Amino acid sequence: MDRTEKLHIAMFPWLAYGHTMPFLEVSKFLAQKGHRISYISTPKNISRLPKLPPHLSSNLSFVEFSLPHVHGLPPGVEATSEVPIDKVPYLKRAYDKLRDPLTDFLKNSNVNWIIHDFAPYWLPGIAAPLGVNLVFFSIFNASTFAFLGPPSALLGDRRKRPEDFTVIPEWIDYPCNNIAFKLHEMVNHQQCMDDDVSDFQRIGRLIQGCQFVTMRTCFEFERDAIKLLIKLYQKPVVPVGLLPPLLSLPSNEDNKWEAIKSWLDSEGEKSVLYIALGSEVNLSEESMHQLAFGIEKSNLPFIWVVRNRPVGEGQMNDIIPPGFEKRVSNRGLVLRDWAPQLQILAHSSVGGFLTHCGWSSIIEALKYGRALILFSGASSDQGLNARLLHGKKVGLEIEKNEVDGSFTSDLVAATIRRVMVEPEGEVFRANAWAMREIFGNEDLSNNYLNEFTRFIEEFSTSACHY
Repeated sequence: MDRTEKLHIAMFPWLAYGHTMPFLEVSKFLAQKGHRISYISTPKNISRLPKLPPHLSSNLSFVEFSLPHVHGLPPGVEATSEVPIDKVPYLKRAYDKLRDPLTDFLKNSNVNWIIHDFAPYWLPGIAAPLGVNLVFFSIFNASTFAFLGPPSALLGDRRKRPEDFTVIPEWIDYPCNNIAFKLHEMVNHQQCMDDDVSDFQRIGRLIQGCQFVTMRTCFEFERDAIKLLIKLYQKPVVPVGLLPPLLSLPSNEDNKWEAIKSWLDSEGEKSVLYIALGSEVNLSEESMHQLAFGIEKSNLPFIWVVRNRPVGEGQMNDIIPPGFEKRVSNRGLVLRDWAPQLQILAHSSVGGFLTHCGWSSIIEALKYGRALILFSGASSDQGLNARLLHGKKVGLEIEKNEVDGSFTSDLVAATIRRVMVEPEGEVFRANAWAMREIFGNEDLSNNYLNEFTRFIEEFSTSACHY
């Protein structure tokens, strides 16, 4: 195969917006390099993606597979944001049933590579007989995967109880500032795991079965963790870079942004706190009230994006304390369900971000150097991210009870004020601001994407000479 020959690459993300978007960014880059991309997902997930630039449409096509029905999954659900966490295992079972349509597609479409997510543990079994290469693309960072460990740990039974995940594992060979889960985070995350095949088993089998691993990170941010993974996996780990999103605004939301912008324009530089807990975090009413009272007690101007809950949870849609909005109306904006997060974070009046610690949100915040108030959403990688960023002193974690995750409004207010305005918070503000050199560096990001593309091309070339 000559180096200029173009590849047919299938993309197969997990059913969550935080996964489908990074997969789309990588797809667009590969398509720009002339490779043929088949982006595979369900109709609803594909419809939520932004429109493609016209010059890419000849190389990038969307392949829709209907999500098979499984008992326990509400009808019409196709993404994690549409269900409470305890229904996510049913979504995983439905996703596993995409095995047959994917097998048929691969048999008939001459795919060279599949870039896949953490969930389809059965993929090596269908790809290998067809001569299709696999890249495991983790949208998480290297520190998270370093904590999870080698396939032998993921597939073994050394860590069975939630408590086993609250200590730093013995294979970590670099100082890591106590990056481990809190007990309540692990208990919470177990709700979204399928009893038949855990997330750890899925990841372990896919690391074993792929040609190489890529993840959304870079050596400049976590060199030690990437180097450890190369050692643990005994195969290449090729970072794809941080994929910082580009600032652009969907035109149908222009009016909403204009109103927010005019409010932000009236506030002082770096004075506003932005609060958003992602599309999947659902706090109890008590936690929501403590958070609200903490925001109120901080006495700082703020924008808070409050999301409605998925249907069927038997709780009120709006669980902000009564009278809260009225009391803070002179210094706070409460936005419902959607906000142009990137535009808000880019505005010079925003100084800090109270975040659930999803990796995408952290990348967006550090692209603009915003200091972080770390409020782990207690699911997936979020707790580990909170420890990582706390350790790097670009933010401060709000202390919670390790067993039940409870916290007080006083602690919320004190943490916000320390990060945003108090003298001892200057270290967090300065370190976060310095992170723009890495997280906001588009040249660096493109270099990683180029290196990743070259690796796939050269691997394909050398594989043809065996």
